[in-house]
Amino acid sequence: MAILTLISGGVRSGKSACAEKIAISLPGSRAYIATCPVIDAETETRIARHRERRAADNWTTFEEETELAAAIRRASAHDIVLIECLTLWINNLMWRAEQRGGRMYEDDITKACREVLLACAEHPGHIIMVINEVGLGVIPENAAARQFCDLSGRCAQTVAAASDNVIFTSCGLPLVLKGALPCA
Repeated sequence: MAILTLISGGVRSGKSACAEKIAISLPGSRAYIATCPVIDAETETRIARHRERRAADNWTTFEEETELAAAIRRASAHDIVLIECLTLWINNLMWRAEQRGGRMYEDDITKACREVLLACAEHPGHIIMVINEVGLGVIPENAAARQFCDLSGRCAQTVAAASDNVIFTSCGLPLVLKGALPCA
């Protein structure tokens, strides 16, 4: 079973840098599962910058917007898997449900998280997941935004409960909430 590390924090809090630092500090081959869809020119530029930065460290990239458990299984030959990020994965699942005339509920995200955690249980290495902390602000007045916050919070709680290490980042600094910081 994989060693699981969940890293949470606000936008630009340093969570991605922390995740990459941990991944690079561990021995073995690295895979990066990217969940961000290309939606505009700015996103395309950001994705290109991320790919370029990872290329120097020999990452294998898997791009998967919704089928995260399957992507983890596809990355099974790699010792370390970094998933960036669960927040966009939730967004993508909400979008897919909406396109099919439905919506996501907390039970749906819990089930999806459990499927991801089952895939993690099959992985022999280290899996690092990143999620934005969206619950520190005001309650949104928009129903879809409230739904997103609820789903994100449920996902974070489900994954954190199963994780060996949980790290919260703020101002570029990691705060260990559970386990230990898996790098120096």
